[in-house]
Amino acid sequence: MRKFSAAELAKFNGEGGAPAYVAFEGKVYDVTQSPTFEGGSHEELHQAGADLTEAMLDAPHGAEVLEGYPVVGELGEG
Repeated sequence: MRKFSAAELAKFNGEGGAPAYVAFEGKVYDVTQSPTFEGGSHEELHQAGADLTEAMLDAPHGAEVLEGYPVVGELGEG
């Protein structure tokens, strides 16, 4: 499985045609097809290309929102 560094993950921010990836608890998910990440931004609070593990603690939903999205790698040293 591909390993992404934080710098590599940041390139997948959903802007300018780039795919939208987010990390959660060490896994990297492709959320490009998610209508909630259109243009790379979620609710104008979170940007694709980031580790959202801490942000999920304050979210009004749980990790179940990532179910069904492909895992494309792991967050670590890429």
